[in-house]
Amino acid sequence: MVVLLLFAAVCCSVPVGNAISAYVALKTGAQDGGGIAQGGSAADIPPRMLTAYNNAVQQVGKYVPKCQGMRWPILAGIAKVESNHAIGHSITGNGDITPHILGPVLDGSGVGGNTTVYPQGNNRALGPFQFLPSTWASYGKDGNGDRVADPDNADDAALTAAVYLCGNGRDLTQRSQLEAAILQYNHSSEYLSNVLSWIDQYTAAAKAPDLKNVSGKVRTVIEAALSQRGVPYSWGGGDASGPAYGSCCSPSGKSGAGIKGFDCSGLTTYAYARVGINLPRTAAEQAGVGRRIPAGLGPIALRPGDLVFYAYAPGRDSTIFHVGIYLGSGQMVNAARPGTVVRLDAVGTMSGFAGGARLL
Repeated sequence: MVVLLLFAAVCCSVPVGNAISAYVALKTGAQDGGGIAQGGSAADIPPRMLTAYNNAVQQVGKYVPKCQGMRWPILAGIAKVESNHAIGHSITGNGDITPHILGPVLDGSGVGGNTTVYPQGNNRALGPFQFLPSTWASYGKDGNGDRVADPDNADDAALTAAVYLCGNGRDLTQRSQLEAAILQYNHSSEYLSNVLSWIDQYTAAAKAPDLKNVSGKVRTVIEAALSQRGVPYSWGGGDASGPAYGSCCSPSGKSGAGIKGFDCSGLTTYAYARVGINLPRTAAEQAGVGRRIPAGLGPIALRPGDLVFYAYAPGRDSTIFHVGIYLGSGQMVNAARPGTVVRLDAVGTMSGFAGGARLL
């Protein structure tokens, strides 16, 4: 019985002692978020890079007010081809990337696709978006507010790429203008085709679910949750007012104290507060609100807006460790675990389906 009571504190909860967290993690073999797999709208993008892309989209209007249609899949398509999203490098909380990302020497040798000779000392592309030093000197922007424009900072590089692609005010919803922007970045038809292919893939993956048959308070809840996509996971973070700094520590010792964002139950608390429903703080406690949908009925019994739960022992609500918001078509809005962002995931992405709760 003691073990069962401990289970409830594992994922989305108020902080518990490290000894208890470690015990539960060892006892169950679980990881943060119940071992949920990478997935959702950007499975191959490190969460901190995806945050940088989203931040850039929000800021680009300050520099190019007439730009239309800038969105994160455009930046992700460029960064995928240029540096594979800086995978293999460390990214700090403020976006600094180490070791620095240096492109091949641009000496006209053809290595890395280069055919133009650039002056010595000014001939290697820099950072995850691979800017030439001369281009960075003209366009470099401070995206993280530290008053330094650094091509090896994720936020700075993403914002600079957004400004550069926007030109004097392109409409990137128009395919011809999007293509012109990419060709300005790298005048190569092969490069254009490659980047467009990734943009299309990310766009398809990030497409919001069809809500045409969802209305009223349910729609308000879902739209509130969807509006937080890209916000970092923070252990113990988030409340009825929105993203908030979390606390220490998750079962693997990850602290949310320096991260402004949501954990799973923080996100559900925020979304339901938009319609005047005050949820308790933990996932296990939230299972006691509304009409319970038993796990035995399967995901098919869920409706858009329902809370969807996961437990170490489905059928025993005291073991619930995770909660999401069901969207329909087998998808949920999910704050999965430390190191991820709020995203879309399939309900079946993780094990331990424990039914749902209908509050509206």
